[in-house]
Amino acid sequence: MTDRPHIIILMADQMRADCMSAAGHPQIQTPNLDRIAAEGVRFTRAHTVSPLCMPARASFINGLYPHNHGMWDNRGQMPAGDETLFHHLQAAGYYTGHIGKSHYYAHGKGHLRDHEEYMHARGFDYVHETTGPWATLTTDSYLTDRWQSLGLLEAFRSDYRDRQSSPRTLVRPSPLPVEEFPDSYVGRQAVEFIDGYDRDQRMAIFVGFGGPHEPWDAPGQYAAMYDPAQTPPAIPRGEPGEWLPDFVRQRERDGLQEDMTPAQIAAIRANYYGKITLVDFWIGQMCQALARRRWLDSAFIVFWSDHGEMAGDHHRLYKSIFFDSAVRVPLIIRWPGRIAPGRTCEALVEIVDVFPTLLAGLGLAPSARSLGRSLWPVLEDTGLPHRDAVFSEVATQHTYGTMIRTDRFKYVVDDRGRGYQLFDLVTDPEERGNLIGHHDFEPIEAELRDRVLRFHLEAQAHL
Repeated sequence: MTDRPHIIILMADQMRADCMSAAGHPQIQTPNLDRIAAEGVRFTRAHTVSPLCMPARASFINGLYPHNHGMWDNRGQMPAGDETLFHHLQAAGYYTGHIGKSHYYAHGKGHLRDHEEYMHARGFDYVHETTGPWATLTTDSYLTDRWQSLGLLEAFRSDYRDRQSSPRTLVRPSPLPVEEFPDSYVGRQAVEFIDGYDRDQRMAIFVGFGGPHEPWDAPGQYAAMYDPAQTPPAIPRGEPGEWLPDFVRQRERDGLQEDMTPAQIAAIRANYYGKITLVDFWIGQMCQALARRRWLDSAFIVFWSDHGEMAGDHHRLYKSIFFDSAVRVPLIIRWPGRIAPGRTCEALVEIVDVFPTLLAGLGLAPSARSLGRSLWPVLEDTGLPHRDAVFSEVATQHTYGTMIRTDRFKYVVDDRGRGYQLFDLVTDPEERGNLIGHHDFEPIEAELRDRVLRFHLEAQAHL
């Protein structure tokens, strides 16, 4: 297996696709992600199959959609018998590892070490798991063990308890020093793993950062790195058209942060950018560790995120909605010598497509269960089409929602067959004019509703 590369899968939590300087962001600094993009292919229209943590993460490693594996929201866990990408890598002789946040099961009270048998069964030989930010309030891990030993745990949890009872717009630096912030812990563990790796097998490690997921608590210098006055303005909320059905008008009010001011949105964004730059720093440290081992020049690196963040767009925060800010995600694939560097690909792709891409690139047999499509044709010729539509699913406050996005249109339907979002992305790229109920677009809505039905049926029949 000496001709196969080491594999590093890097995942940020809740990172927007537009939040890299390589993606044209006018303010944020991401030099290490920019370097990975310059050495590989950056996908400009990659989409999550669910704008929520657990269903998106499960789909990434098992290649299925939420309606296949049954996790539409942050409850439950992956079915025990599901094969994963990492089972295939183990079978090919890789030593597999997970460092950081997984969230393939619901985090409750207790210690994450109690779930290591479950993680091993997901295909990981080595496990050093942490939670995301909010779960650290109630769930112990190797990270909280360290904070306890340093006398930092109560300061962190006291700060988070206060944030829970404060407005969602609260922006305040973490009480932790930068070197003890959760993303620094995860990054440092990954660097130490690479530096100390001494097995004669190739490694395939998944590194899951908890940032830049809210709250808005960038630490130290990262909290003051970006001037809120210079942050790009948020997308304004569109005015509802007179054609919208009443239930759609009500849905469009749900989740609005109507009292947010432009200054609050700018402060949130500046803090969010600081957390991204901290993650970027540790990605750079991992690349340096790979270089020290003389592995960087051949390493297969994937960078992605489970979903985006509204960050004030449409007067909203967080995710679980199908606006581009939440559903479009960064995706970079880099493999020197096999993937020509410095290119972007505008094809419509889904995060489930990474699973078959890795297998095909390594010359392994495809998974019979994975519903992803290998990206190798577009990695070799970035001008080719990949999918004519992408899909995403999530459990919302009221119902289950499924999105279809084609080159021109985005349509979202609930589990009663009622459409509640329709955008013409050519004339309305900011998604400010919902066309549901508009007479001129009834044929388009009927066609897209039919495609959603066929998507559900065909994906289920595949299994």
